[in-house]
Amino acid sequence: MKLADILKKIKPKKEYEEIEAEKEEQPKVNIRIENLTALGDVERLAELLKGGNILFVKSQELQKRDLGQFQQAVQKLNRICKNFGFDIVGTEDGYLILTPKFAKIVRA
Repeated sequence: MKLADILKKIKPKKEYEEIEAEKEEQPKVNIRIENLTALGDVERLAELLKGGNILFVKSQELQKRDLGQFQQAVQKLNRICKNFGFDIVGTEDGYLILTPKFAKIVRA
């Protein structure tokens, strides 16, 4: 008897069963560009952020028009971000970037 004949007898037959993979839908992340024109816009922006959106907020208009109101709005947004674990950063171009918990801003 040859070695190949012995291995054929020993070799177990494998049975395969097909399994269909279920597709898990990933939640969509929306990136929105919004305007900060008054202190009252802060609540609207906070609600959008709580909904899982990443926000690019144009703030140049309010910054040029009323610096005091702009500072109050940024402080209020900063407090909201700290309370809910969101992240906030300002750019040199006059934009604020706000992200929900699952997205963090890397500062270099």
